[in-house]
Amino acid sequence: MFAVLKTGGKQYKVQSGDVLRVEKLAAQAGDTVQFNDIMMLGGDKPVVGAPLISGAAVQAEVIDQIKGEKVIHFVKRRRKHSSKRTKGHRQQLTLLRVTEILAEGGDKSGVKAAVGAGSVAGVAAAAAAPKTPAKKAAAPKAEKPKAEKKAAAPKAEKKAAAPKAAKADDKADDLKKLSGVGPALEKKLHEAGVTTFAQIAGWSAADIAEMDEKLSFKGRIEREGWVDQAKELTKG
Repeated sequence: MFAVLKTGGKQYKVQSGDVLRVEKLAAQAGDTVQFNDIMMLGGDKPVVGAPLISGAAVQAEVIDQIKGEKVIHFVKRRRKHSSKRTKGHRQQLTLLRVTEILAEGGDKSGVKAAVGAGSVAGVAAAAAAPKTPAKKAAAPKAEKPKAEKKAAAPKAEKKAAAPKAAKADDKADDLKKLSGVGPALEKKLHEAGVTTFAQIAGWSAADIAEMDEKLSFKGRIEREGWVDQAKELTKG
């Protein structure tokens, strides 16, 4: 005997013992649910509903709540102002094992009806479900590291900013002596607070990376060897 049931906007042909995946239901693993929207019963004497069969039902045991395969949605618009967008999606599903097919008496079985998690009844059931206290207990512990990071942030900024600051007693050097530096680039360096070879000679790897990002040098400092040149010019 087989049945054709309807759930989540789809129809499934099932027999006792079949394992199937349906749109997510408001149930937990181990629960028994019942599908009351039966459209057809097959066997020696097939019965077709109009559109449903009164009293017929399919009962199933919830095995697990799972996710379907990942689907990539890519959109590209070829226009003057072109755009691209990529989104990934994994549909939430419920894995079931069909335990019994009832030709009649389904409305009096007492088994709770299968309800979609996205339906009004499913949302209400999820809201009424008790919340686990473990999440509440874990919340204060997670706040401590964040506070420490915020407190440590200003100190890190001060240390990183120290090598860049020019001293009041320093005299500005001719930065155009560095490879690839012209008047325009020298002006940018002055605006960033870099006026002497001594400053450049004392840059660390972190200072170089920060200056590259700040002035959009794209690796020019290391490529041109400014630090080594600045050391030589400082000696001279």
